[in-house]
Amino acid sequence: MAENKEMISLTIDKHQLEVPKGTTVLDAAKLVGIDIPTLCHMKLHNMGIENKPAGCRICVVEVQGRRNLAPSCATEATDGMVIKTNSMRVLNARQTVMELILSDHPADCLTCVKSGDCELQSMAHRLGVREIRYQGEQSCYREDFSPSIIRDMDKCIMCRRCEMMCNEVQTVGALSGVHRGFNAVVSPAFEMDLVNSVCTYCGQCVAVCPTGALTEVNHTNEVIKLLADPTKTVIVQTAPAVRAALGEEFDKEPGTLVTGKMVAALRELGFDYVFDTDFAADLTIMEEGTELLGRLNKYLSGDKEVKMPILTSCCPAWVNFFEKQFPDLLDIPSTARSPQQMFGSIAKTYFADKIGVKREDLIVVSIMPCLAKKYECQRDEFKVDGDPDVNFALSTRELAALIKHANIDFDSLHEEDFDRPLGESSGAGVIFGATGGVIEAAVRTAYELHTGKPLPKLDYTELRGLEGFRQAVIDFDGTPISIGIAHGLGNARKLLECIRENKCVYHAIEIMSCPGGCIGGGGQPLHHGHSEILKARMEAIYREDAGKPIRKSHENPYITKLYEEFLGAPLSKKAHHLLHTNYFDRKIKFEDSKEC
Repeated sequence: MAENKEMISLTIDKHQLEVPKGTTVLDAAKLVGIDIPTLCHMKLHNMGIENKPAGCRICVVEVQGRRNLAPSCATEATDGMVIKTNSMRVLNARQTVMELILSDHPADCLTCVKSGDCELQSMAHRLGVREIRYQGEQSCYREDFSPSIIRDMDKCIMCRRCEMMCNEVQTVGALSGVHRGFNAVVSPAFEMDLVNSVCTYCGQCVAVCPTGALTEVNHTNEVIKLLADPTKTVIVQTAPAVRAALGEEFDKEPGTLVTGKMVAALRELGFDYVFDTDFAADLTIMEEGTELLGRLNKYLSGDKEVKMPILTSCCPAWVNFFEKQFPDLLDIPSTARSPQQMFGSIAKTYFADKIGVKREDLIVVSIMPCLAKKYECQRDEFKVDGDPDVNFALSTRELAALIKHANIDFDSLHEEDFDRPLGESSGAGVIFGATGGVIEAAVRTAYELHTGKPLPKLDYTELRGLEGFRQAVIDFDGTPISIGIAHGLGNARKLLECIRENKCVYHAIEIMSCPGGCIGGGGQPLHHGHSEILKARMEAIYREDAGKPIRKSHENPYITKLYEEFLGAPLSKKAHHLLHTNYFDRKIKFEDSKEC
């Protein structure tokens, strides 16, 4: 039986309470309903990770007997401690600190991407700052533009949340604090550009940045121009995780499915066809599942040359991760493209021919939960004569902003269905949005193709959950198939190192770069690591799956028709050309940084 934690007594604003030893003053105050303002502090509830650098000093409190004010986020409560969180000395210090922060911050709030959704702006309002009494030199850094993320370090307040996400959660190591004093900034090593760093574009840094220092590359204006161009046919695809989170941007509870309203909103915006990336997810299962069975059968027959385990390849941040940090394992992942890229390829060939539109006049827009998708659609291998298979990817947050900008009353919209043929999907395609969903979808099809027998069950709950790393053995009618699942690149690293050292034996592995999978993507409505939000989104995904009349990818009639009319068979020459890809050793290239 575990020992009870030692309890201590303290007083906060005349409230007496007991807390376990080791509790911070900030957390102790919350227990009695006292909300101490914070800026740099962040706790990721689903991971047990806390960012408390005590750098901003907004959360300072007065501790009886202590000469200096104490940062409550990093100060442990002690027995007998007496604390004031609202003394005039404390309030004056917080205002002064805020004014000093603002004195080195650009005053372009009207045009800033984060205007109206900026924690610094909100905190200044909360602290009653109406003027900046301190004037002096301002930081001046060059802006860094990558395919997915923009770094404007003039707006960085050194909260170091991004550093925590990049190093502790994702273990990518692209960002760290460099220099000291006034010149201190969070940056890649040697202040190189993100494109030359180990950054994967997962966007988790953007999701936690409190200001406009880190933002996604926004292609909304380009999409608006194309929607207004009568010479272009503009179609849109929506990823499965978007429908489970978009409603949060319209004040709906996490986990509210808004599939039909989302489709209606996209039609209101003027898209000529509204399709579902879930269709391409079913297509991915046909290709990736066939590839898995091919490798598996060779492996089980004793072929020592076959590469096992096979790794799923749907997540572009994960692909970027292993290309940059595990190039010795490039021959293990499936060669199947992601659903986004499969959709684009089929749209600009099969569908373009069906509607009689030239490839260059068909514009494919993706609505994605992921910022790395912006990078993925720009990769050269996904272009034909310079024309990308997917022209632009907008995040869930960008779609919500566009709907509001167009003055569409989201709540009053009647639910509508996706267009055909690229809008019909199975439940297996829907669950791609949650960690464990891709491999569960693959199992539903691979089992029946391998055994020739119907599935004994449709719901493989042993593959579901929010544990960072989990494993299961699925019985393929007497053949045990060992499966590993990881979400979050920190967990992916552990799994890859285990494979590299021949300590892990699996037949198939699913990896998603973001916590929770796509439902927790860097382009989703902000959740700040609250596991209840991720859990609600995941449950929504599985609810939609359960309500689908077809729940296996190989039973989607439009997928069957696509192969009959166009592709031939999974892994055919045409399918391989249009639906598969290659991976590359993308070693870091160092460039001299330029000062502004």
